[in-house]
Amino acid sequence: MVQVTRKEHFSASHRLHNPDWSSEKNAEVFGKCNNPNGHGHNYEIEVTVAGEAGSDTGMVIDLTKLSAIINEKIIDRVDHKHMNHDVDFLRGIIPTAENMAIAFWKILKPAISEGRLVSVKLYESANNFVEYKGE
Repeated sequence: MVQVTRKEHFSASHRLHNPDWSSEKNAEVFGKCNNPNGHGHNYEIEVTVAGEAGSDTGMVIDLTKLSAIINEKIIDRVDHKHMNHDVDFLRGIIPTAENMAIAFWKILKPAISEGRLVSVKLYESANNFVEYKGE
């Protein structure tokens, strides 16, 4: 079993806000991330796929193909967008890194036919990242 990972980048903004809470509770829980106008990040996403290296190619999945899948299914839909307003698959979801990684997984899993999706890792900053390993 071999695991391969492709890294891509995107920039986006979001606001962490629970509409069921008061303004005071949102400010207390989410702090500056609850700014009414949102705030932005330069995200990195790492998608890991596992499988056997093919006898004809020596690859689990062609990384160029994996890059194209990630870009078509995720990056093109989130890059330079406001996650709360512009991204249909995040509508009604608090766009934390955790929730975003889960949403990305759900979109990528059926799109990857070579190998098996192992994880989606999302870096919100150099110091903060989440990793989702599936349902």
